[in-house]
Amino acid sequence: MTASTEARVPGQHGDGPLGSAWRAAAQASQDAALPVGSRVLSCIAAPGAGGLGRHLQELADAADRTGGPASVISGSARAGAPRHALGIPYLASLLRTLPMLPSSPGVRARAAMSEFDAFAAESLPAAEHLIAFSGQALAQIGAARDAGYRSASVVSANPHLRSLARQHELARRAYPLEGSWATRMLDRNLAEYERADRIYYASEYIRDSFLEHGVAEDRLVRFPLTPEERYRPERTPPASSRFEIVYVGSLSVHKGVPLLIDAVRRLPGLDLRLRLVGGWGTPGMRRFVQRAKAADGRIEVCPGDPLPHLRAASLCVHPAYEDGFGYAPAEALATGVPVIVSEDTGMKELIEPGRDGLVLATGELGALVEAIGAAYRGEVLARAAAR
Repeated sequence: MTASTEARVPGQHGDGPLGSAWRAAAQASQDAALPVGSRVLSCIAAPGAGGLGRHLQELADAADRTGGPASVISGSARAGAPRHALGIPYLASLLRTLPMLPSSPGVRARAAMSEFDAFAAESLPAAEHLIAFSGQALAQIGAARDAGYRSASVVSANPHLRSLARQHELARRAYPLEGSWATRMLDRNLAEYERADRIYYASEYIRDSFLEHGVAEDRLVRFPLTPEERYRPERTPPASSRFEIVYVGSLSVHKGVPLLIDAVRRLPGLDLRLRLVGGWGTPGMRRFVQRAKAADGRIEVCPGDPLPHLRAASLCVHPAYEDGFGYAPAEALATGVPVIVSEDTGMKELIEPGRDGLVLATGELGALVEAIGAAYRGEVLARAAAR
């Protein structure tokens, strides 16, 4: 079993995993990252909805703390029938209003991003600074320039898209169950990287990927992320006769879900259970998960609020082939649940290896089986209350 020995910020735990002292320091860094002046924040997700929405909400909260609320343009503002006569935005509107139409993940992603970008570019108010999420910002950057904004920046929630595409291909080779959206988005992202004044990143994993591909260090600005405050340890974790493994997030190949399922199915123990808190987005993943459930009754799919499942969890596993930050394992860590993540998950820098988590080589089934098995046997990563 391989594990990262990367050092993390001293005093991170303080009054609990990712506690108040750590959160205060992270929020101070957030506040320092934002430009001074009137700001527009733009994201296809609604504030607080999913990982991107939480990211947007953290930007909005930082804006509130540093000189008044920013204008927010989000996907929740779009409604109704298609507004465009031709082209990708029209296709996106059709796919959004008629989700049963067949299309690949890449086609859907590009269409949705292009449509939102066009909508947001038309909606920009008078302001000084634009901060928009990558993949959905190209038209907005141009509109902001034309409107005389002082700066136009992008938020990269993922590693540089060339790195992301490489990791998606590794995942697809291991589990050819679904396509990747990355290649369809590459030209848009590269153009945004080139034209943006700043690129915001949440983890050193993201930063390193941009440096690898030649982006100047002085254009990269760290904006750290934090779990919602409702994720906190209980005084006494609920007792369970089972060893509960929880995964939270989309049930997709690049998040390592098939790898996790295969690892669990190789482990003995009738009192072991895997709860997948999320939903699939492709027929290939649906079939894979349903076959695994039928073959192994210890596997469950539990969409909905992850917090109750984390409260009962013995272990959270997030074996992503890439994840720029990883709110889900950070939320588990903040709840007091030990975590296993891959080397290609940005929040690995929050983990103290061996104390509250393990960082494993990406995509290595044997290492994942060994690590989960050791945690199941109580050799590593026992919950604090059980020590």
